[in-house]
Amino acid sequence: MITIKSLRSILFIIVGFISFGIGVAGVVLPVLPGGPFFLIAAFCFGKSSKRLDNWFKSTSFYKDYVVRIKENKGMTRKEKIRINMIADAFIIFSIIYVDIILVKVIIIILGIMKHYYFIKKIPTITPEEAKILKAASVSNQ
Repeated sequence: MITIKSLRSILFIIVGFISFGIGVAGVVLPVLPGGPFFLIAAFCFGKSSKRLDNWFKSTSFYKDYVVRIKENKGMTRKEKIRINMIADAFIIFSIIYVDIILVKVIIIILGIMKHYYFIKKIPTITPEEAKILKAASVSNQ
């Protein structure tokens, strides 16, 4: 008999693998940011099973994309620009196709808040610093 706990675990595993797959696609495709999906996968694998959590933490995807964000070490300027441009394209698309003025205003305000957060709250690191942090995370594992 399937319990609620095992059903919840199965759901986290499914969402984790879907997020992981989209994240991998985001690494390959320039239009899709992989980092947020790897963060969702890390959360889901952490909630589902210790074995999956350990497996995911041993992957290069975790070390490249999750560790720096999770530890608030920062993002490179290129990563910030890429993520913001993709998000802005969706924001502009939404503003064009939504007919309700209040919703357009809310979308614009959220877009401005997103830029503020990326510029002021997330530290910008150089590609060299990103490589050093990656090497440090590999040696810690």
